[in-house]
Amino acid sequence: MTPDDLLDPLLQSGMKGFPHGQRLMRRSEVAQLGWNVLADDLPLPVAVLKREALEHNVAWMQRRASRWGVDLAPHGKTTMSPQLFARQLDAGAWGITFANVTQLAVGVAAGVRNTLIANQVFADADLACIQQLRRDHAGLRVVFLVDSLAQLDLVEAWRARRPPSEPFEALIEVGVPGGRTGVRSAAEGEALATRLHASTAVNLVGIECYEGLGARGDRAADEAYANALMDRVEALAVFCDTAGLFDTDEVLMSAGGSAIFDLVAGRLVPTLGRGVRGLLRSGCYITHDHGFYRRMVHEVEARLGCVCDSTLKPALEVWAAVQSSPEPGLAIVAAGKRDLSFDMTMPIPQFRAARGARTASPVPASWRIDALNDQHAYLRWDPADEPFAPVVGERVGLGISHPCTTFDKWPWMPVVDADYRVVDAVTTHF
Repeated sequence: MTPDDLLDPLLQSGMKGFPHGQRLMRRSEVAQLGWNVLADDLPLPVAVLKREALEHNVAWMQRRASRWGVDLAPHGKTTMSPQLFARQLDAGAWGITFANVTQLAVGVAAGVRNTLIANQVFADADLACIQQLRRDHAGLRVVFLVDSLAQLDLVEAWRARRPPSEPFEALIEVGVPGGRTGVRSAAEGEALATRLHASTAVNLVGIECYEGLGARGDRAADEAYANALMDRVEALAVFCDTAGLFDTDEVLMSAGGSAIFDLVAGRLVPTLGRGVRGLLRSGCYITHDHGFYRRMVHEVEARLGCVCDSTLKPALEVWAAVQSSPEPGLAIVAAGKRDLSFDMTMPIPQFRAARGARTASPVPASWRIDALNDQHAYLRWDPADEPFAPVVGERVGLGISHPCTTFDKWPWMPVVDADYRVVDAVTTHF
């Protein structure tokens, strides 16, 4: 598979949201056809990306990272879209982060050359794949996480059975009690660093953490949590630097989910006796959302002193039609769990467009989705809004909470302008 195969793939009828009976075409041809979502040129449901918000988000986060003196390695698992990777890299991102080696292989095929796997790698097949990718692609850098001596033993045992090769590159992950992966104590981290430095299978090139699981949206609590975690990260980095345990001239320091990224970004370039590159891994920023991250980023705006909503803008919507209004106060919208995120909150109605209308307007404030089936959403509203109730055939634009779990439901997404004209498209590879 070549970069062109991923960046400009073939689209065809039968892909969800793609016009029925449409000829086979390249992704790059879509913009020339004059399609408009509100003209019913695409079958519903369809997930769309709003161009203005997408471009704004990519540029805003890159500028902010530059002001903090760090680089971006945005998490590719959010979108798994080669076209969106290219946007991020073209804007100045250092590289792309992935969750596993399968995702890594997609990114490398799409042309990504600086990569970070924000996870522990130890399986034979995964280690072999990384080794082969490095052989096949000059200049490819793959860095993964290590958090235990048991994992390191597995990596060393695999390499001992193979011909000599360049060591893997690893970051020690610092975790929190009750959280996910990562060393739980300074002693564990120091012991692991000592073993990594002595290993011929792995080079220790930095320290990593993930702060997102502790985010609450409470300013005082989030600041205290992030500072305590980053204190531990910095202390381990200083220990490794002082003891001469880093196997690199440039130490990588990485953190950053999409909820309290501002609280860790400023801590990613500690003073060490060698160069340091801070890598912020936030991924959901590229489309933002209408739910969880919108709420969390309001707190980011307050901490940064930004005007509300001047930071990130929701770029992802799923449009679907009202298919039934079987009883007062209830309408059934033809989109469900197979089309929409529901792991954090239900989808959030944002816009409506009458059948035949080319413009969208905001929905009444009381409209809400309170349940989903596989392919049906239950839309309800307060009695006071009964005069504004949806009607069969009307289109509804749904916002989402947590974009990652909407992207994996769509093999392609049209990019639209402010009037919902299709001006581009992206594909996904989960």
